[in-house]
Amino acid sequence: MALAREWIIFALCLGLGGHIVLGVILHSPESWPWSEAGVRGFLVGLSVYVVVQLLRSIWWLIHSRTKRPQDITPDGPEDFS
Repeated sequence: MALAREWIIFALCLGLGGHIVLGVILHSPESWPWSEAGVRGFLVGLSVYVVVQLLRSIWWLIHSRTKRPQDITPDGPEDFS
């Protein structure tokens, strides 16, 4: 289940990166040529993915510190996802 979730997040980030590049190209075509749209879309998508993973890690750290002691089992924190 966790692997599928990561692939979904990765695909959404790549799609968002492609839409960001498409928006930039359509609003300012002289800045970014169409011939480089695919590569730039991929790179922007990877950048979005890195930012999303950093935000998820920060959220996980904050969330794990604020968890009450009774919510933690001997096997580790409960995973409600």
